[in-house]
Amino acid sequence: MQKKISVKSAEQTEHALVFCAEHTDLQTEELKPRHHMLVDSDNLAFLYILEGDGDYMYVSIPHTVWPACKQMLDEHKKAYVRVNETELELEQLQEELEYLISNIEGNANYGEELVSKVEAIFLA
Repeated sequence: MQKKISVKSAEQTEHALVFCAEHTDLQTEELKPRHHMLVDSDNLAFLYILEGDGDYMYVSIPHTVWPACKQMLDEHKKAYVRVNETELELEQLQEELEYLISNIEGNANYGEELVSKVEAIFLA
């Protein structure tokens, strides 16, 4: 089973976007950014990969917070995830997100609904 941290909301600060995740019993203190993202077409989410102790964990960034992601990209802000009492920078999230958006645009392999949401939010 894949370990997942689910983002429930996002907060804009002056210099960063902070994803607020659901509380989890998973150990998050030793996690490190993997500098890589995937797409979860079924759940309309982007997945940022974290690693720790030879295992991977995904930060699931759902379409409900994509408008905040768009603002982060436009304003060139850093991104963090806050889970339990830990706040971790999602290094290279901007570059990864821009790469995914360019690949998703008009690409039916990702599913019509995901392509439509990405184009409406990030490319409008």
